[in-house]
Amino acid sequence: MPTYEPMACQLETERLILRPWAESDAADFSALLAERGKGTPPVERIRTSITELLAATETTGIALLPVQRRAEGDFIGYCGLIIGRATVEEPEIAYELFQRAHGHGYATEAAGAVLKAAVATGRKRLWSTVGVWNTPSFRVLEKLGFERDHVSTEENGEVVWLTRSLR
Repeated sequence: MPTYEPMACQLETERLILRPWAESDAADFSALLAERGKGTPPVERIRTSITELLAATETTGIALLPVQRRAEGDFIGYCGLIIGRATVEEPEIAYELFQRAHGHGYATEAAGAVLKAAVATGRKRLWSTVGVWNTPSFRVLEKLGFERDHVSTEENGEVVWLTRSLR
């Protein structure tokens, strides 16, 4: 198995900072997940999830990171690399932002920074999986050079798999 450099866990762009999780992110993370319309997860459970995310980063060398706006300093979502439906060798890029942060280019900016961080680890390819209904995510991924690979049917409906070479 190839060896990869660990992903940088502090990324900065013109308008955003992506950084490691802190326990203080739990309430904001819970509120973000509540926007999915399936209830608000208990903050204590989210604290456990944050601990698990930090442990996974230690194990895998890849990270899902909170995204905050540089000027305002507020948490607006997350972006990073996960194993998800893929592998540690070819991880998935994942992102989710508060609805109030949609339409400002933040997802593209954050994902672009994560893409550069993924290249620096020495990986050859990234995946992304997106529900067929999620047109805005397709636009973000297409701007970053991802191409559709195949479609699978899962319990929540059809999922499009996209891929991007890092070489």
